[in-house]
Amino acid sequence: MCQNTADYRQLFLDDTPLMDVRAPVEFARGAFPQARNLPLLDDRQRELVGTEYRRAGQAAAVALGWKLATEGVLAQRLAQWRAFATRHRAAHLYCFRGGLRSRTAQQLLRQSGIEMPLVEGGYKAMRAFLLQQLEAHCAGLPLVVIGGHTGSGKTDLIRRAGRALDLEGIAHHRGSSFGRTRHAQPAQIDFENRVSIDLLKLAQGRGPVFVEDESRLIGRCALPPVLQQAMAAAPRVLVLESVEKRARRIVRDYVADALERFADADQGPELALGEELRESLGRIRKRLGDLRHRQLDAQLQEANRELRENGTTEAFIPLVMALLTDYYDGAYDYLMQKQPGEILFRGDFDEVAQWLATGS
Repeated sequence: MCQNTADYRQLFLDDTPLMDVRAPVEFARGAFPQARNLPLLDDRQRELVGTEYRRAGQAAAVALGWKLATEGVLAQRLAQWRAFATRHRAAHLYCFRGGLRSRTAQQLLRQSGIEMPLVEGGYKAMRAFLLQQLEAHCAGLPLVVIGGHTGSGKTDLIRRAGRALDLEGIAHHRGSSFGRTRHAQPAQIDFENRVSIDLLKLAQGRGPVFVEDESRLIGRCALPPVLQQAMAAAPRVLVLESVEKRARRIVRDYVADALERFADADQGPELALGEELRESLGRIRKRLGDLRHRQLDAQLQEANRELRENGTTEAFIPLVMALLTDYYDGAYDYLMQKQPGEILFRGDFDEVAQWLATGS
C-alpha cells in the first residue's frame, strides 16, 4: 500500500506531479505549478453535493455523490486518472483538506490496480505551508534589488544572475502599462504560490538572491506585502543608462520583438500591435493629462503607420523617450526617494552585468 505524505517541503522541492481532484472552480481560484486538475466532481456536482451536505449531513451528501457517479462518469474519471498515474509514477493526489474526495479517488484508483499516495491536509495545508515559508524566506534570505529607470535592462540582468527571483517571469507581465506578454497572467494565489516555491528552492543554496525592483502591481498580480517590505529594506544595485539607450531597448522588446505575438491576427501583426499600444497609452491618460496624451497618441499613430507601411520601428524612439522623461522617470524617482536600502553598486548595463558575473 502506498505511503501518504505531509512532507510539503519535499513535494515542492522535487516538483512532484500533483493530481488535484477538487472541482474546476476551486482549481481556478488557486493551485500549484506542478498540479493538474482532474476533478472527482465537476462544478455542478460539487454544488449539488454541498447543498445536500448542508441540508442533510455528510452521509446524505456521500450517498448523492455516489448516485451522481454513474458508470459513464466513473469510467471517464478513472481513464483520466490512470493516464496521469501512468505518465507520472511519483504523482500524489489531493483535494481541499485531504479528506473525503481525495480518499475516494485513492480508493477508486486502488480498486483499478493503481496505488497513488495522497497529500494529508490537502490544498489548504499546502497553501498554509507556502504562506509560512514566504514569510520566513522574506525575513531570512539575503535579497538584493536590481533597480533603475524603465528600460535599463533590469529584467535581462535578473535572468543573467545566478540566483534570482524572476517576478515578471512568474507574473507573465513586464510590469508597466505596456507590459503584456503572449501568456495570460496567473491568478493571484497561483502567483503567490509560485513566488514562495521559487524562494523555497533558492533557500537551499547560499549567497544573495537578486530580484528586480517592482511596484506593488505587476500587471494584475500584486506583490505579497511581506515581499514588498523585504525588498524596500534590501540593499540595491542601480543600473544607469541614457534615455536613448533605454528607449531603444524598450522599442526592441515592446515593438520589434512583440510583433511575433500577433502573427495570427486577422488584421495583420502591425495593426494589431498598434491597437494594443494605443490602448496601453490610454490607460495612463489621466496621469499624462489630456493635452499631453493627445500629443503622444498622435505621435504613436504616426509611428504605427511607419511600422505598417515601411516595417521600421525608428519612429517609436522619440515617442518612448518622451514617455520616459514625461512620466516613467519621474514616477520611479519618487519611489526611489522612499527606499532606504544601501547602494551596493551602480553602473551602466554592461558594468552591472560584469559586476554580477564576477561574483558581486
